[in-house]
Amino acid sequence: MTTERPDVPLIAGERELLRSFLDYHRATLAWKCDGLTDEQLRERSMPPSTLTLLSLVRHMAEVERTWFRKVINGEDITLVWSPENDYQVAYDPTGATRSEAFAAWQAEVEHARRIEREAESLDVVAHNKRWDQDVSLRFVMLHLIHEYARHNGHADLLREGVDGVTGA
Repeated sequence: MTTERPDVPLIAGERELLRSFLDYHRATLAWKCDGLTDEQLRERSMPPSTLTLLSLVRHMAEVERTWFRKVINGEDITLVWSPENDYQVAYDPTGATRSEAFAAWQAEVEHARRIEREAESLDVVAHNKRWDQDVSLRFVMLHLIHEYARHNGHADLLREGVDGVTGA
């Protein structure tokens, strides 16, 4: 695997630590997909589950888009793969390719980074319509770290099932 993962500082301010951990987990997902073909990225390790490495990338594009663009930035947009905002659509990797999934994911990560950088503080509050609750940027960043960490655990198992490669 060739993707470089950033070092997380051991001592830093809250915002730098949140950014670093989030970028570390983003890089971990990319790292788990390195060197695989589109077909391998679409392999299911435990049918009937539709979970694949490619579906995780697609799902995380939707997660980044939802939390940063829709919630924090208040943009009136639909999901990448579902105009009806059906989050399950991203999990179906049928016909999906690395290039389209990674392009969408990386675009959403860049939007997220810009939105976070431009926010005055981690205390910025926005309304999550889906939950009908207010959330802070701090919560969103922590939630995404949690979401990536959970799915990177899935990615570990999926990658091992595809070609036997393991590693943290």
